[in-house]
This record gives sequence, C-alpha cells and structure tokens, in this order.
Amino acid sequence: MKNIITFLSIFLLGALALGSCIEDGFSTSPSDQPVFSADTVDMGLLFTDEPSPTSRFKVYNPHSKSLLISSVRIVGDNAGCYRVNVDGMSGAEFSDVEIRGKDSVFVLVEATLPPNSSGKPMTVDAKLEFMTNGVASEVVLRACGQDVRRLREYVVESDEIFDAALPYQIYDSLVVAEGATLTLAPGATLYFHDKASMIVRGTLLAEGTAEAPVNMTGDRRGNVVADISFDIMSRQWDGVRFTPSSSGNRLSHTDMRNTERGLAIEGDGAGGEPSLSMLNCRLHNSAGTVLEAVHSSVEAVGCEFAEGGAGLVALHGGSHEFRYCTFANNYLFSAVSGPAVALSHVSADAKTGFDDGSGLPYIEARISNSVIYGIGADISHGDLTGTGVSVHRCLMRSKGSDDDNFTDCLWEADPLFYTERSEYVFDYRLRPESPAIGAADPAISAPADFYGHTRGSAPDLGAYVFEAP
Repeated sequence: MKNIITFLSIFLLGALALGSCIEDGFSTSPSDQPVFSADTVDMGLLFTDEPSPTSRFKVYNPHSKSLLISSVRIVGDNAGCYRVNVDGMSGAEFSDVEIRGKDSVFVLVEATLPPNSSGKPMTVDAKLEFMTNGVASEVVLRACGQDVRRLREYVVESDEIFDAALPYQIYDSLVVAEGATLTLAPGATLYFHDKASMIVRGTLLAEGTAEAPVNMTGDRRGNVVADISFDIMSRQWDGVRFTPSSSGNRLSHTDMRNTERGLAIEGDGAGGEPSLSMLNCRLHNSAGTVLEAVHSSVEAVGCEFAEGGAGLVALHGGSHEFRYCTFANNYLFSAVSGPAVALSHVSADAKTGFDDGSGLPYIEARISNSVIYGIGADISHGDLTGTGVSVHRCLMRSKGSDDDNFTDCLWEADPLFYTERSEYVFDYRLRPESPAIGAADPAISAPADFYGHTRGSAPDLGAYVFEAP
C-alpha cells in the first residue's frame, strides 16, 4: 500500500510539474504578438464568378515562448468573398492556433468575387483578424473584381463588333467564319483561357489606338512567383491563325502576347494570297515564333516582334514589307532555337533558297529602317545574292558588310534598349546614347509610333521614337 501511495504521489507531482511547464511555455503578455510576412494580401485583378488562384502569407512567432492565437476570423462586409486555410485547416473562423517559439505557420487565401455590374474593375476588401493575448492584429485581403463576357467555342458567322465595355474571356476557340468580319473596337480586350485559340477564316479588323490599344492575352492574372507576373509568361494560350480563305486583315495598335505559337497566316498559293497589315502592333512572349507567314502577304509598320522561343518572324514565300520595326529577342524560358528573321522559299538554289518544291513564287521581302537585335542570329542566312530580299538602313548585331541585298546598314551595333532581361524588364525604347537615334532613312515615311509620337525629319530606327528624358 505504501508503495502505491508513493507512486501516486510521484505521478501527481510529475503531472503538476508538466502542466506547469506547459502553461509556462505559452506567452500571456499582450506585448508578445505574431509578425506577418505581409500586411496586405493583394490578389490583383480577378474575373468575377471565378475562383481565384491561391495566395499565401506566413505568420511568424519571433518569441522564444509559444503563442496561442485565440481566434482567427475573416471580418468586414466582403468577408463571404474570401476563403482561408490556416496551418492546414480550412474554414472561416479558427480557435486556439498554436505557433511554437521561433516558428511559423502558413495562411492560404482564395476568393470568388460577385459580379459588380459596373463594367470597370472594383476593389473588394476584407480583413483577416488575429486575436492574441487580448490584442487584435489584422491582415488586409484585397482583390479587384472585373466582370467579363465568357465565350465558349464561339463562331462569328456574320459581321460583328467586340466593344470595350467589358473584356471577353475565350474558352476553347473563337472562330471568324469565311465571309464574316470581326471588328475589335478601340480598347477591346480578349483574355484567352489555357489552350484556347483564334481562327480567322474571314476577316479580322483590330482598331486599337495609341490611347486605347487592343489587347489579346492569356487569362491568368497575378504573379507566378514573387514579383514575376504571368504577363511575361509564354504558353498561356495557343495563338491566332489566319487560314488561306482569310483576306483583308488589318491590326492597329494591337498587343498580342503569352502564346504557344504566336500569329500564323497561311496561304496555299491558289488564287489570291491571304493578307495582313499591321500598324504599331506588339507581338511578343511566344514559345514558338511570334509571327509566321507561309505564301501570304504581310505589311508591318512600327511593330515590335519580341521574345520568341523559336525565333521571332518566319517568312516562307510570299510578299512582305517591314518598315520601322523592332525585332528583339530576349526570351527567358528556353534556349532560342531560331533567328530573329527566318527566310525560306527564297530561291531555287538549294544552298540558299530552302525551296519547298511547290513551284510557287519565291519570297519578296523588304526590311527597312528597323532594328534586328537579341539572342540568336539576326537573319537565317547571309547569302541572299540574286533573291528578292532587301535589308536597308537597319541596325544589326551581326558582323557584316553591305552588298546588293544589304544597303546602308549599321553592323555590329547595340541599339541600347531600356530592356533589363535579368530584371524582367522588356522595354524596347531607345536610350539617349543609342546609335539608332536619327539614323533612319527619312525618305521612307511612316505615321506616328505606338505612343503617338511623330517621327519627324530625322527619324529613328525601330518601332519607337526616342523620347528625351
């Protein structure tokens, strides 16, 4: 009996001591508070009625003792728009969340915002409240809701206008039927979902302006990691294809980006060639080329062709003219596998022509007052003797010299863009010391650039007029 009493006494004393240690292990001081990795979780632009990507932040305990957060809850008029997960548990309210000394927990945040019927993005705020030792701390939850018009496998069967009142979100495909014309009004925005594409069998007219450009991009918003935006990522949607039946296509002040295969215009050589004219457009961020033209006709003035994993512009046969354009490749996501400008079906000479045996007319291409610079080769091959290709008054990275096809060019030169690839900045305007400033042939005219700046009597090479700082 004595042994049993002694054992029980020791057990009770141990339990009391352990309980005392546990109680002493939690801080009860109001001055001991958690620290948050962000005071605001900004989820950026979200489409209404659509679940958001997951955002996250950390809650740190910088103290040596454990903290017991007595409650965590979403508060505010918009609380119902948000969902949270605290340390692996999902819900709207949590009790007694423990964070050990010098440790942390993750908080995951998602949102689904209701339609706002305003036509414009509207900010939706709530707060995540943490109550610790009688003191409340808050992290702001913020998202901007944009209503969109959702289209799935949509076919434009007769003339139609997409206006700028609300963006369009495209699932699967957007097809312009043969004989129909789709007009994109100034400021129209088309967001394409993963693997979605646009196929033009009829005619596409994009009527962007310097004040209200047309945008065609992927529908993923926010950042991939840290401060790297999805806006610089390729492979977000398939791209745009003009079929042989298409004709009379015109794009003005149109920014097309984040594609798998860029823009492709394909002819079959039977009858008239499909045609495309572009003024002050930007085609960039493609896993393939940003522009491919096969036995077709392309005219581009003041355009930027940039960031293509397979090179930038591929021309196979056809008749083409590029004036005041910038071809610049600083693609991030793989080794660049092609030149800035790839030419094929150039002539019957197998050494230089890459003849496809189709018997169709060989390429006619004129590139003038442009900049060709970046990762990879400038032009697919150097010997264009006897072909219909001419390159006049262009700045190039290559070492070379003028001949019958290359006239008055600036060889082995750096245009000194504002681009900083390592900082994810892709700005192809010219620095004050650029050799491209005032170097264009003034006899070749062109309208104002993408920003509305006129070219003047001593124009600059490339798509953009130099602006003095």
